[in-house]
Amino acid sequence: MVRENEIRRGEIAVAAPPPDDAGLVFIGVIHTPWTSRLMTPRMGRADGPLCRIEVHEPWREALSGVEQFERLEVLYWLHLSRRDLVRQSPADDGSTRGTFALRSPARPNPIGTTIATLVGVQGPTLLVRGMDCLDGTPLLDIKPDRTLFRPIAPPQPGDFETG
Repeated sequence: MVRENEIRRGEIAVAAPPPDDAGLVFIGVIHTPWTSRLMTPRMGRADGPLCRIEVHEPWREALSGVEQFERLEVLYWLHLSRRDLVRQSPADDGSTRGTFALRSPARPNPIGTTIATLVGVQGPTLLVRGMDCLDGTPLLDIKPDRTLFRPIAPPQPGDFETG
């Protein structure tokens, strides 16, 4: 059985340099049914359980218009994840891959992202399906799913020239 924060056979951890302050601000909190990483799904599903994203003041006004989108890209901080693994063994069989070749939550900057289906908006709370994080996970950002957008105008001659 996999245990939280263990180093498996073949994995490599490093001493990370001290962080620079990127100025990240947690804009809310995500509520899900999962309280253990071992119970949390590896990927969110559109038919998954109903979850709540609560947006804190002063960011609530930023939700204006969000109801017009069916899907939202939700970015969050995987606050309980390891940050020191450079090679990981997801199958726990001794074979390893680099962290950047995996979607593992153990990352130097543990930013998670999922495409959530918007079920409803109740004031500063979004009701969504498709989350894959622990209850109480800090919220970093919400964006409309980028696949819903089309270019405003076709590229014009000279658009990509550098001077």
